[in-house]
Amino acid sequence: MMIQRPSLQRMTAADTRAICWLLRQPRAAHRAQLARGISRLGDGPFYVFLILVVWLLDRAHGAQFALAAVIAYGLEVPAFMALKNLIKRPRPADMDESLCVFLQPADRFSFPSGHTAAAFVMATLMGVFYPVAATVALAFAMLVGLSRVLLGVHYPSDIGAGALLGAVCALAGTLFV
Repeated sequence: MMIQRPSLQRMTAADTRAICWLLRQPRAAHRAQLARGISRLGDGPFYVFLILVVWLLDRAHGAQFALAAVIAYGLEVPAFMALKNLIKRPRPADMDESLCVFLQPADRFSFPSGHTAAAFVMATLMGVFYPVAATVALAFAMLVGLSRVLLGVHYPSDIGAGALLGAVCALAGTLFV
């Protein structure tokens, strides 16, 4: 087991209580089925498709949106990978073997959530470029984050960190267009 700083230990203890409670609910497996579909939408291909659709449909701002997205994801992906490998926070099931995991994660570490960061990049960009779509985009990003917790692969604070990282990278991406 890895030695953690006291602040990270307290956060992990609170996160562990929350995720244990969620994953031990009677309908956890049923919720995980829905969460798996939402989580898959949070994979990269959906965002590529969305960027292309916006680029093709919005002659006035679509190219700017696409460029901001490329820059934002170009910042977000290396940032979340660096943070994961720097912090090295184990996944929930690696800390508590009694937890059910409903999805095999792509990597070993949980902090921050890359799926959530990517979802919040898109939600933030949609909010900046298309404010009318902000509520739907934000709700989708929050569902992606929640799905990762319901699948047992992330703690709640991983989701918060991913959301913050994604929003910051998206806003940084808009500065260059």
